[in-house]
Amino acid sequence: MYQMVRERLGALMGGVLGAVRRRAARRDAGMVTSEYAMGIVAAVAFAVVLYKVVTSGTVSAELQGIVKGALDARM
Repeated sequence: MYQMVRERLGALMGGVLGAVRRRAARRDAGMVTSEYAMGIVAAVAFAVVLYKVVTSGTVSAELQGIVKGALDARM
């Protein structure tokens, strides 16, 4: 009895969740202009922070050391 109730409940919930997902997919087909703008602002902010980190003295010296060591390696 428990197994049968569980199977029926699972089938019912699967159908309901599938319908909700399909409806949500139709309603929200893509991003709007404001979402694109926020995404671009976030990407530019991340790029600025990354640029500042990479061009800082400590990181720059470490990167130069890594490149110098790779170029001086014996084959």
